[in-house]
Amino acid sequence: MQFIYETERLLLKIVNASAAEQILDFYLRDKELFEQFEPDRIPDFYTIPKLRQISDLEYRAAQNGTIYRYYAYEKENPDKIIGTVCFHDIRWGFSPHCEIGYKFSSAYHRRGYATEALQTITQAIFTDLGLHYITAWVLPDNIASISLLTRVGFAFEKTKRSHLFLQGQWRDHAMYVMLNPKDRPPFLFQSRRHSQ
Repeated sequence: MQFIYETERLLLKIVNASAAEQILDFYLRDKELFEQFEPDRIPDFYTIPKLRQISDLEYRAAQNGTIYRYYAYEKENPDKIIGTVCFHDIRWGFSPHCEIGYKFSSAYHRRGYATEALQTITQAIFTDLGLHYITAWVLPDNIASISLLTRVGFAFEKTKRSHLFLQGQWRDHAMYVMLNPKDRPPFLFQSRRHSQ
């Protein structure tokens, strides 16, 4: 996997600890929105030291091929994060797959940025890693996220009851899956290390 991908309007980058202030700004802009869909944050999450630590860990995880978190920047404004797409829980063997998570600032919704980012990164995951499928979990009433997933090629698979504890209660989640269009045999001895 590359550490930077370019689309028509976006730069998608894996960043290190030097981007902690940009990351904090991104999370604080839509704190209430993001927290509706994610588990409770640790107490010091919204601090520069903690985000430096997290981004450093994620950068090293990308070097080791275990997590790939890309931050999205408009090419016209390369110092402001507007979204993130993360591939994690990467599995190899006879069922090579991973999970995807994503979020974009509300000011940039309905402009096609998330579609542009997901199309580019999912294609890279299939091409560069040779995974067989990607899964996404979404709240069944999150129509905007479901529309995004179906638009880029995910299909509904099932609903899992009490899948994730959010905002003080267990919530059902719908599972969406995108299959690798190349449908190659698995890389059974795939290395977990990938060059930058």
